[in-house]
Amino acid sequence: MTTKSLRLRELAKGEDRFAHGHRMCAGCGAPIVVKQVLMATDYPIIASNATGCLEVSSCIQQFTAWKIPWMHSAFENAAATASGIEAMYKSLVKQGKLEDKNVKFLAFGGDGGTYDIGFQALSGAMERGHDMMYICYDNGAYMNTGIQRSSATPFGANTTTCPAGEVIPGKLQQRKDLTRIMAAHGIPYVAQASPSNYTDLMKKVQKAFEIKGPKFMNVIAPCNRGWRTKTDDAIALSKLAVETCYWPLFEIENGVTKITKMPKEKKPLVDFLKPQGRFRHMFAKGNEWMLEQAQAHVDAQWERLQKEAAAGEEG
Repeated sequence: MTTKSLRLRELAKGEDRFAHGHRMCAGCGAPIVVKQVLMATDYPIIASNATGCLEVSSCIQQFTAWKIPWMHSAFENAAATASGIEAMYKSLVKQGKLEDKNVKFLAFGGDGGTYDIGFQALSGAMERGHDMMYICYDNGAYMNTGIQRSSATPFGANTTTCPAGEVIPGKLQQRKDLTRIMAAHGIPYVAQASPSNYTDLMKKVQKAFEIKGPKFMNVIAPCNRGWRTKTDDAIALSKLAVETCYWPLFEIENGVTKITKMPKEKKPLVDFLKPQGRFRHMFAKGNEWMLEQAQAHVDAQWERLQKEAAAGEEG
């Protein structure tokens, strides 16, 4: 299939396969991510969706925002559901009961249903080699059930289960590096993306759909409710996440790492943290160590990524 044009003029003419009228919060990053993913291709798509903000808000009783075949899964098994659909489709095509229309298989899950509760199903689907793509919309906590910490929650963040106060100063652990964990499965394609750079995100979706086998994409999806931010700054914050290298844009294809967006000037992490109320306590007197530790971790991860990319170029 010819690669779909990503010019805004052409994209605006296409069908919106994730319709307006859903119940996601105003300014939520997740529906922006879903729209960009589905707009990137004209392939027929079947999607499964883990329980979470996206699921409960996009399919209410008889009403749905999805204009593709879509299946709600439990919190823990979106990847298993997608792998089952993919296996069934292949079997029916092989038996001659279904025409092969080059359908693509997707699973969507938030970080709670991906990093934590759904990790077993995700790891299993990737290890088995199903021809599917899993996309995590990462908003950094269990936002749908009350803003509890997840293993994607960044260091220092104030959540309802690690509240910043006299006992603890927010979350004391660094977030899990799920993108690298998925790459360690030896799958052909892993990528990290941001809705602030839609061409990068959509090109990665297009590339992934042309690759046979399991694929994984991790996409930052700001949540103004959990991040304690304005309702119109999801794109600005996701852009700052990239520019501070908190959320670098890269891909790992067949084990080779490539940085797909190199910041013109690496901004200090505080530029990303300060607009978010969940990090307000880190700027209080006496908590300078938290800012220093957070910056040091981002710097170390960015340096490591650059070395891996340089090794890929040399190889």
